[in-house]
Amino acid sequence: MSLIQRNLGEAVADIERNLRHIDGIIKQKGREILNDYHITPPQFIALHSLFEKGDTTIGELSSRMYLACSTTTDLVDRMEKANLLERVRDTKDRRIVRIHLLSEGERIIEEVIKRRREYVEGILNNFSEEEVSQLTHLLDKMHVEMKVE
Repeated sequence: MSLIQRNLGEAVADIERNLRHIDGIIKQKGREILNDYHITPPQFIALHSLFEKGDTTIGELSSRMYLACSTTTDLVDRMEKANLLERVRDTKDRRIVRIHLLSEGERIIEEVIKRRREYVEGILNNFSEEEVSQLTHLLDKMHVEMKVE
């Protein structure tokens, strides 16, 4: 193995580890924020999915969350009781039931994301404008490359 390959391998290991640790820290901060809203991390993931992708079926949501349909149904039941979402019959095919995000669920998602972004902004206050620009560019580039595969 050449020196370049070994250095690249070490860089890849460092990048992967740092991304995993950063992700874990942001998730932990997110869990702390969720405590103020009395929703669980899986409920946040479900609400966020509806927020980003719009109305969906329980089957589609289950696939996105990597959960069994029965588990997702229980999750949706609890969130429906809390007036965060509602079940709506499809107008074209009454057999299809879609899950629709209600205004309270949308409000919670917007507030939690705002607070998570404020946390990241606080961290980035220690970075120069050029460093923030470079980080943004490189993360965007990495994300585009990952979406291709």
